[in-house]
Amino acid sequence: MNRDLQGYGGVWPDIRWPGGHRCAVSVVLNHEEGAEMQVGDGDPSSERMGEVISVVPAGRADPGQEQIFAYGPRAGLWRMAQALRDHAIPATIFACGRAAERAPLGLRQLARDGHEIASHGWLWRPHADFDSADAEEAALARTEDAIHAATGQRPSGFFCRGAESPWTRDLLARRGYLYTSNGFDDDLPYRDAAHPGLVIVPYALDSNDMKFFHPNGFVRASDMVDYVCDALDVLMAEGRADQPRLLNIGFHLRICGRPGRFPAFTGVLAELARRRDDLFIGTRAQIARSFADQVRV
Repeated sequence: MNRDLQGYGGVWPDIRWPGGHRCAVSVVLNHEEGAEMQVGDGDPSSERMGEVISVVPAGRADPGQEQIFAYGPRAGLWRMAQALRDHAIPATIFACGRAAERAPLGLRQLARDGHEIASHGWLWRPHADFDSADAEEAALARTEDAIHAATGQRPSGFFCRGAESPWTRDLLARRGYLYTSNGFDDDLPYRDAAHPGLVIVPYALDSNDMKFFHPNGFVRASDMVDYVCDALDVLMAEGRADQPRLLNIGFHLRICGRPGRFPAFTGVLAELARRRDDLFIGTRAQIARSFADQVRV
């Protein structure tokens, strides 16, 4: 595989996001709980990363870890859904298929609230793990059906944990997806030369509440708010210099849905609402379509 380490080469496409803005923001809410690997659900192993690293021996059920994840759809989701309504911020929901099938009520509410529902794979696992394109396509189809059954939407976007397989983008293009978000390498969408009809809308792991689970990450809720504000300051200044930009901000039901971290979510939403007149805040599908309309194959 040839890695593109140059990208736009410092010559940015002349993009104006809806409203004439040079800076866009994508808020993502990850709906993964119930789709993480758990021996108790029949999986060969259990997810080890949560509020603490699991100490349950490998190969055994881990009810404590199951409950840490279950907090997301049981409690965190409803708190976060209300905050999105209060601040009138649109989001993209990265929904795993098994999570959508097992906990459809909250996901259905998020769809009713007007948020985009995108595919996050059947399980919260890297698609690089798939041994065949057929197995991966079956998982994609199963996820699409589960999301449709829960929300009435069929996903036009995709993102999986970790990394795609060698076949993922072929499958997404063939199945008519608008975009994939398994890219961490730019501040703008771009096209993959091998799949020119598929927009790559990069995601970000730094402006992401998973950093609360990492020792070099956020500790207090204000840490994440300050970090996102710094990113907004930089990207909006570049936008004012006619360099179009995109900021991706990621949240998880089980992480910022917790009361002690919830102010990180509301603080970021409040900051976005405060700057609303100077930004385009949209779903990833809206961002991908705007890019595709302006940057032709």
